[in-house]
Formats: sequence, C-alpha cells, structure tokens
Amino acid sequence: MPYPSKHVSVPVERPADVVYAYASNPANLPLWAAGLVAGTIRQVDEDWIAESSSGPIRIRFADQNPHGVLDHRVTLPNGDTQLNPMRVVPNGDGAELTFTLYRLPGMTDEAFAADAAQVEADLRRLKELLE
Repeated sequence: MPYPSKHVSVPVERPADVVYAYASNPANLPLWAAGLVAGTIRQVDEDWIAESSSGPIRIRFADQNPHGVLDHRVTLPNGDTQLNPMRVVPNGDGAELTFTLYRLPGMTDEAFAADAAQVEADLRRLKELLE
C-alpha cells in the first residue's frame, strides 16, 4: 500500500541546469540541507557519509542525468533506508525544486507536518544561496 505523500515545491530564479549542478553536488548539502546534514559530510566510494541529528547517515544520489532527477537514498544509523525523490525542472526562465515527502508508518500528524516544514526551509535556503 502506498504511503501518503506531500510535494514540497519552491521556485528558483535561476536556470534549471544551474540549480541542478549545485543541488546535485552532495558536498553542498551542509550549506542548505540542515534537515538532513547537521555537520560534516565526506565521500566514501559512491556514497556520502554525513553527520545528522540522529548520528552518521549514508547518502547516495542518483547518477548525474539531464532530466533534473535528484533522488537520493538515505541510510539511517539503525540501517533503515529511505528514498527521497527530488526534482529540478525548468519553470519559465527559472526552475522549480520539488521534494516528495512520504509519511511513514507510525508517523504522527505533527511529525509529518514538522518534516514538511523542515523540507520547505531547506529548499528555501537552497533558493537563497542560488539567487
């Protein structure tokens, strides 16, 4: 059965390819993704290891692509892995960043709302960096 989901979207006044180039570089995550990375990040083979509020996490982004796909899998300290679908698409002369947030089993309304607010804050921080 599919999880309930919410799409969080933010327009950016920069070309989609510029937004993609910046957002697809995991080394930039500490600068804008406070909800995911709470400290340092380093590359280990194809993965990135980052400090988070719950401990070290492993992040693997989709391969570079011309379609704006920024999907990334996050492996939590307990070993659970979550898919985070994310896209950057052209929107007029700029771009649209969209993140799909899933409501996982057992998540309260309050926790889901807090996650959505954090994702929006992170996307807005990315927007500010790029504009």
